[in-house]
Amino acid sequence: MERLVERLEKAVERLETVCQGPGMCADGSSKGVAQYVQAFDALLAGPAAEYMKISKEVGGDVQKHAEMVHAGLMSERALLVMASQHQQPAENVFSSLLKPISEQIQVVQNFREKNRGSKVFNHLSAVSESIPALGWVAMAPKPGPYVKEMTDAAMFYTNRILKEYKDVDKKQVDWVKAYLSIWTELQAYIKEYHTTGLTWSKTGPVATEGAKSPSAPPAGAAPPPPGPPPPPAPAPVSSSTDDSASRSALFAQINRGEGITSGLRHVSDDMKTHKNPALKNQGGPVRSGPKPFTAPKPACNANPSQKTSPKAPALLELEGKKWRVENQENATDLVISDTELKQVAYVFKCTNSTLQIKGKINSITLDNCKKLGLVFDDVVGIVEIINSRDVKVQVMGKVPTISINKTDGCHVYLSKNSLDCEIVSAKSSEMNVLIPTEGGDFTEFPVPEQFKTVWNGQKLVTTVTEIAG
Repeated sequence: MERLVERLEKAVERLETVCQGPGMCADGSSKGVAQYVQAFDALLAGPAAEYMKISKEVGGDVQKHAEMVHAGLMSERALLVMASQHQQPAENVFSSLLKPISEQIQVVQNFREKNRGSKVFNHLSAVSESIPALGWVAMAPKPGPYVKEMTDAAMFYTNRILKEYKDVDKKQVDWVKAYLSIWTELQAYIKEYHTTGLTWSKTGPVATEGAKSPSAPPAGAAPPPPGPPPPPAPAPVSSSTDDSASRSALFAQINRGEGITSGLRHVSDDMKTHKNPALKNQGGPVRSGPKPFTAPKPACNANPSQKTSPKAPALLELEGKKWRVENQENATDLVISDTELKQVAYVFKCTNSTLQIKGKINSITLDNCKKLGLVFDDVVGIVEIINSRDVKVQVMGKVPTISINKTDGCHVYLSKNSLDCEIVSAKSSEMNVLIPTEGGDFTEFPVPEQFKTVWNGQKLVTTVTEIAG
């Protein structure tokens, strides 16, 4: 472990010589740096810098832990720089490139385990539980929700800190807000630049373990010396593997601790060629180990076949009493005007489109839509939004109920006549309701996502948690 820490310290020193500040190379220029690297530098200069500043003021174990977190963020930046200048490598090479981040996550978590008696154990636990969020770079196709999951894991401990220091030490409260804002900003960053996974360059050489960043200065910019080759990552079972399984595959080795050496076989002196030269002259077949990991060929050929498969036809038609709007892409002028009270609308798998429904209709369902805008006059039943992302819904007249289920990113614009609308949500995030003002603008209110449940002696009582805000 001491050797590992020493190697990581050297890695940090080299990174600091390359990057004298966020977004700056050794010559103080950000010229040639990819846009998403500059955006990550803004995150380092903003929430991460504030977290480091307050941690330094708190001092002690909190400051030491923060320095380890900073080293992990810098390792992640180095990977982002490489990805911006190289094409995506094979899976086993990518596993090797992830090793510095994995090792730093282990260092952060080990520090917590070694300091269980610390007075700031809640601080150490909050960081230790959420630091695996740095592994989002390997969490395709849903890196954003993975970061949110890791952030939620820290909430138990950050709420303890807030409860203990809320009216005692404002600096501790500021520390919680600064730390959580790192992951909140990271989610927004991923949503903008790496929605379905780490974005690699489409030009340039394929990334390798020894690849260097062309933007780095020639002196002192070499990456840290690599350690022993990491064990190969398990092959994915299918494209629908859940986040927990992917996370286990990525960090399975670092979680074994000292047991990682348990599978090694002892080599006695009589088996070493430098102590027994006769072994070099022996003939016969040489026993080899298992073949190195290679990704299954069918998985590699899956993408081309998917790209060539025909797309489902775009529909906008009335079938009986049901309006079907399906598979629309980049259509900004979709309009349903000839409506009746008994009709319903079903909108399925529409992307980057806008739909307007005029008149009064029974119900509207949005299913599996992305970046869709819906404007409607009146609905007498319910508007349902399920399995969707980044949708905007505007009510011009009245609607009694809006249901949001399994949706990430939903803005609901209410009219003055629909302020009594009931909004029911489940398994969703980033929901906002916008209320009209007298001046014609809208005031935005977030829908709560975190709750507290207690037993009052007779039943469970659930209330909105406001302590983290």
